[in-house]
Amino acid sequence: MNTTNATHTLIGPFSQILPMTNLPEAGAIQDEQLQVVERAGVLVQDGKVLKTGSYDKLHREALDNKYKLELIEEPMVLLPGLIDAHTHICFAGSRANDYALRVAGKSYLEIARSGGGILDSVRKTREATLVELVDFMKKRCDRHLEEGITTCEVKSGYGLTVEEELKMLEVINLVNKHHTMELIPTCLAAHMLPPEHTDARLYLQEVLTELLPQVQEQGLANRVDIFVEETAFKEAEALEYLLAAKEMGFDVTVHADQFSTSGSKVAAEAGAISADHLEASGDQEIALLHEAGVVATVLPGASLGLGMHYAPARKMLDGGLCLAIATDWNPGSAPMGDLLLQASLLGAAEKLTTAETLAAITTRAARALNLTDRGELAKGKLADMIAFPTDNFKEILYFQGKLKPTKVWKGGKSVKTV
Repeated sequence: MNTTNATHTLIGPFSQILPMTNLPEAGAIQDEQLQVVERAGVLVQDGKVLKTGSYDKLHREALDNKYKLELIEEPMVLLPGLIDAHTHICFAGSRANDYALRVAGKSYLEIARSGGGILDSVRKTREATLVELVDFMKKRCDRHLEEGITTCEVKSGYGLTVEEELKMLEVINLVNKHHTMELIPTCLAAHMLPPEHTDARLYLQEVLTELLPQVQEQGLANRVDIFVEETAFKEAEALEYLLAAKEMGFDVTVHADQFSTSGSKVAAEAGAISADHLEASGDQEIALLHEAGVVATVLPGASLGLGMHYAPARKMLDGGLCLAIATDWNPGSAPMGDLLLQASLLGAAEKLTTAETLAAITTRAARALNLTDRGELAKGKLADMIAFPTDNFKEILYFQGKLKPTKVWKGGKSVKTV
């Protein structure tokens, strides 16, 4: 008779565990504030963290209570699973032609005006079947999970009609039901004005009255996003739209300050959970976001893809903002989709501490998605965890994305072992 207590599992020993707990919710973080538990273990119960601490102490408890043991035999550092808080990975087609034009000197806005850009992805995504989109997206989710992302936000926004936006959100939800990585869907029907429309306010009203009630009724998303920019939506119409969506019960977020600065004002006035991009943000915009308690989600992948400067992440932290880092993985401006690499490069360029960079892709990324059950290895949190083949956590960023996790757990279950 098996007398093992199967509801509890002790995993370890790890050379180090970084629980990412007891850190400030916003503002700068010194590396000395980062808790590092040496020769540590994590006790998991029913998919959640029960406790972390000294492996030897936990091992004695496990033997006494006949807990299941999952032995780690090599030097490893354990972190919470990474959270990618801003992506567009539900799409069809490639925008390699756009990229070639950009590196040859054309601007993002010039390419958009000439029929490239987002509308090119809209055409290709509309042409794809639901089954094709599911297959494309599943492959991207597979890669993300392999690289340690256990939670990933995914936007619609390449449909831009009621029918096509519902198709995209259905794809996201279908993949979410069958994939280990957890997906957080966001309705970005307000990505830009579709080619069939000439009046932005009328289109946004159509989204509010015809699309969002169906999104709610079918449980397809509880988040709404809008792109505030010259080639997308203006400040006044965007604010009106977000306030109406919020009144319906949606969480709201904003594509803000990528090329101009009106989006951060919209995010602050709408009480958005996060403002994303922020490459053009200055002191005034940072102050607005700070006063409104909006999370700043910066997207270094877009800066790398467009060949432009990063968002001023150092200034944001020093200005008291909660900083998250996400990939913006999309077919146009950010096709790379490598969160750890991008966070490492941004950290080096913006002089972020190791603690600030790691927090931005774990606990603070969870805040950007309004998720309170993950991002830390603390009692009651999801046992979403990743382990790197090193005995020194500082090597994770030191290798600038080339040191990948070789073990991944989702809800305490091992989903990758190399």
